[in-house]
Amino acid sequence: MIGLGYVGLPVAAAFARSGQAVVAFDIDKRRIAELSKGHDRTGEVDAASLQSKSLKLTADPEDLRAADFHIVTVPTPIDASKQPDLEPLKRASTTIGQALKKGDIVVYESTVYPGVTEDVCIPALEKASGLKPQLFSVSGESVPAGFP
Repeated sequence: MIGLGYVGLPVAAAFARSGQAVVAFDIDKRRIAELSKGHDRTGEVDAASLQSKSLKLTADPEDLRAADFHIVTVPTPIDASKQPDLEPLKRASTTIGQALKKGDIVVYESTVYPGVTEDVCIPALEKASGLKPQLFSVSGESVPAGFP
């Protein structure tokens, strides 16, 4: 899981509750420290779920190498001219690309307009990994993240 906000963290916790090993990554080291102490400032995930042995909370991109299924849930904020800021998505794609292995799957759950995956994300993954991606998925938010 890349991005541990109100979407990514509950999804990561849900996978961990199922017993699946989850690498839960965020670039914000302070956020990782808080979560590691059992505190989720968004109030989406309880302390017990954050302490799951199946959930590895990390700010170290090297830990992403242990995963073979990557879900991107980084924000796409709007700038002053009401255009989406794709920098978090580009940086996440590059970070994943540096850890990507042949056969890995990448799912983009961040809110984006049509064409962003093909025009922005995949090229960043290819450049960082040196691999030609075979399969991608885009998942829009249609139900609350982390539903029981």
